[in-house]
Amino acid sequence: MFDITAQDIKYLQGVGPQRASVLNKEINIYTLNDLLHYYPYKYIDRSRLYYISEIDGEMPYIQIKGTILSFETLGEGRQRRLVAHFSDGTGIIDLIWFQGIKYITSKYKVREEYIVFGKPTVFNGRYNIAHPDIDKADDIALSSLGLRPYYNTTEKMKRGNLNSHAVEKLMQNALNLLKEPIAETLPQYIIDEHHLISLDKAIHEIHFPHSADRLRKAQYRLKFEELFYIQLNILRYSKERQMKFRGLNFSKVGDYFNDFYFNNLPFQLTGAQKRVIKEIRNDTGSGRQMNRLLQGDVGSGKTLVALMSMLIALDNGYQACMMAPTEILAQQHYESLKKLLFGMNVRVELLTGSIKGKKREAILNALLTGDVNILIGTHAVLEDNVNFSSLGIVVIDEQHRFGVAQRAKLWSKSNTPPHILVMTATPIPRTLAMTLYGDLDVSVIDELPPGRKPIKTVHQFDNRRHSLYESIRKQIEEGRQIYIVYPLIKESEKIDIKNLEEGYEHVCEEFPQYKVSVVHGKMKPGDKEEEMQKFVTGETQIMVATTVIEVGVNVPNASVMVIENAERFGLSQLHQLRGRVGRGADQSYCILVTGYKLSEETRKRIQIMVDTNDGFEIAEADLKLRGPGDLEGTQQSGIAFDLKIANLAKDGQIVQYVRNVAEKVIDNPNFEQLNENKKLWEQLKLLRKNDVNWSVIS
Repeated sequence: MFDITAQDIKYLQGVGPQRASVLNKEINIYTLNDLLHYYPYKYIDRSRLYYISEIDGEMPYIQIKGTILSFETLGEGRQRRLVAHFSDGTGIIDLIWFQGIKYITSKYKVREEYIVFGKPTVFNGRYNIAHPDIDKADDIALSSLGLRPYYNTTEKMKRGNLNSHAVEKLMQNALNLLKEPIAETLPQYIIDEHHLISLDKAIHEIHFPHSADRLRKAQYRLKFEELFYIQLNILRYSKERQMKFRGLNFSKVGDYFNDFYFNNLPFQLTGAQKRVIKEIRNDTGSGRQMNRLLQGDVGSGKTLVALMSMLIALDNGYQACMMAPTEILAQQHYESLKKLLFGMNVRVELLTGSIKGKKREAILNALLTGDVNILIGTHAVLEDNVNFSSLGIVVIDEQHRFGVAQRAKLWSKSNTPPHILVMTATPIPRTLAMTLYGDLDVSVIDELPPGRKPIKTVHQFDNRRHSLYESIRKQIEEGRQIYIVYPLIKESEKIDIKNLEEGYEHVCEEFPQYKVSVVHGKMKPGDKEEEMQKFVTGETQIMVATTVIEVGVNVPNASVMVIENAERFGLSQLHQLRGRVGRGADQSYCILVTGYKLSEETRKRIQIMVDTNDGFEIAEADLKLRGPGDLEGTQQSGIAFDLKIANLAKDGQIVQYVRNVAEKVIDNPNFEQLNENKKLWEQLKLLRKNDVNWSVIS
């Protein structure tokens, strides 16, 4: 049988070595199989023709049949463009090209009949279509076109003549090569039980659907499979780990915990904090290794819960370690824990990259002898020469900043892997949590501690700066501090840094009597720390920054967060930034500044921010509006695998459904031995080989 996966893409008709190299580099396509799993992102119905007299500027894609009357070249330099006047007898429309002018004039002839396809727009009162698809009228049988696939292509691909239309042709060539049906990747009992179409049918219909209904069935089949294998992998790994790793048994709650609870607790625990401590207590006393994700909005009291969990470890004769992503955050945790533990016989030390020489040596020795009870640190804790006498629990602040391999390193610091508690202030919607942290048990703190006033959020257009600056002045006069945040996006980094620098100068001119800090990611770490420190200590009253301040800096005196160009931020990011204020007892404000022209979606986003402070509500809305791609500003928010067709935002129900299907498979005590499951393990092996080392996603 012809093994489609093995054939190198360069041997496919229409590819060759040069195009193969572009496909390899740009979209990771090396084999025929890779190509067939490169799915269209949309479909357009090309079964009907329009007349030019019917066209208006609001129409989506259309196709028309007619002839080119004449060509003319207009404009100079960058504005240079080729215009073809095209008519079908009912009217005239302009076809426009800004590139490839020579190629177009040599390929298309005046007075020949063509079918033109594209999106009509109006310019200077005339209809036009830019960079249309053109085919000879005789080459196309309209009824066979139906739903036409559209593929994502990059700039480099387009330059190498690999536009969507070209990819479609390659897809046709690949499917024509298939003499046998594509081998099935799911066991027959799962296909039958869940009424799925075959993989072979799904692949044919996803690229060239015969009807909208068949397309839906193909999409469902492929999404089901993609999400099912992710869940199966997570659950299988989770089960293996439970069987493999015994956990330390914290059998008692003793003096450290009780002394703190009755004498040092700064305020009454909320119901949510009590519930989470109970969950952690059950985990650490079960004899299994705890792997728990603690989610809670900014200011919900996660650090207090983490400290009390560490005290349970101390009560059982173990040490505890807490890791933070930056020195300034580690320093803040260190200071707040020292304050909370005041008067108790608990030795807390701080270990960061900048602690060197004798001081460092003394800490390392005290860790080995067990004299240090709690170590707070940055990545420095992971270094090979940092060893504990008996590490019992590790708390990791801000999950996404630490790679999987780094977390695995922590396990080697102890004979029995320590319990792991991961804290994040990024509320993660349920479907995403099941996929990102499928093997972590999730705890949620969904109440704010007493005495915290909700932050007031207002939306202001940037032509009302005068009143904005007045309110800032008033706050500073009352002794408060202000954040002013600018966006920084990779694609427009240079322009963004320029905007920030101009903004900084403008703020200095506007508030000459106050001191201003400036912080952005392009600064040297030392300079950044110094500027932040000035703001933390109150030496500067205003902090102009990019989103580098998003994570964790705690300045209780800062009560106003101004976010410039708020329309350029995602909801979750806006919520994270807003959480930098409102840490003291004063009423705090978040001011979202935008231009006047906003899209419908942006207005919705801004309105959600004004209406609610609930991080989970916001995360759900963000996922629906933007998809999972950018929840953390990184592709698929740290998902370790590449989703080719499923969308975690829109396919929440399928995620839940396939999770149950995968649980049913894994719950069978002989699940690995069953003959009917052989295909599952073969497929998982393949996926693991081609993707990521999933076994260490924790």
